[in-house]
Amino acid sequence: METQSLIPESGSKVKLADYNADFVGGYDKESAKVERAPLEERLDVLQEILYAQGAKALLIVLQGMDTAGKDGTIKKVFEVVNPQGISVTSFKAPTENELARDFLWRVHALVPPKGQIGIFNRSHYEDVLVVRVEKLAPREVWQARYEHINNFEKLLADTGTHVLKFFLHISRDEQRRRLEARLQNSNKTWKFNKDDLKAREKWDDYHDAYEDVFRLTNTPNAPWHIVPANNKWYRNLVITRAIVEAMESMDLAFPKPEKNLDDVEIPE
Repeated sequence: METQSLIPESGSKVKLADYNADFVGGYDKESAKVERAPLEERLDVLQEILYAQGAKALLIVLQGMDTAGKDGTIKKVFEVVNPQGISVTSFKAPTENELARDFLWRVHALVPPKGQIGIFNRSHYEDVLVVRVEKLAPREVWQARYEHINNFEKLLADTGTHVLKFFLHISRDEQRRRLEARLQNSNKTWKFNKDDLKAREKWDDYHDAYEDVFRLTNTPNAPWHIVPANNKWYRNLVITRAIVEAMESMDLAFPKPEKNLDDVEIPE
């Protein structure tokens, strides 16, 4: 059965319409759960090794349209790991203090330290997405940011931070269903924001902006994964597998113990 997410070739043109948000690779909910169980166990072990070694870090970037499932992904994929070894940052509109500096200033300060997994719920990519679609800055400003982002992510990779980027791909119909569900569930209504409807009206504009992001910032240092996310259980399987595979490639190992421990006796 197929589990890999869809990674566009670096520099190639990407059309999100060509990617099926309902794709599940031959799985159903139960078989995906069975497949994911050993991956969760391995993720737990790998995170402990990452923490113990303290030499590398993992940065996970989550992007997607409203209701794409960024919060749910964080909750489900990382429920198995030690919370001491992860950090989650949700990027909101920049403050006045942040706007007085370059757009990566607030981002760089929140990159995970060695030994940690950092998760960005939205990220520096908002500065070539929202800023572009909502016309918050001139074209020449946001256009230059693609190269700045690539250089930034290369710096992270060169200094021991592995970067994984996931776009949670949902269909327009699925977004409508999720927005309606928020309105109908009193425990979810607090998440409903009328501004989400304004962004929905610009669905095509946001997809155009994302397609340029994939074309211009998908690099070996920081690859993009386009994850079919209409089915949350499949989304969780794909992302868990991608993270485990990435961490397996990071040359992680527990540090060597102190010498001469064989003769150590623990006093009563």
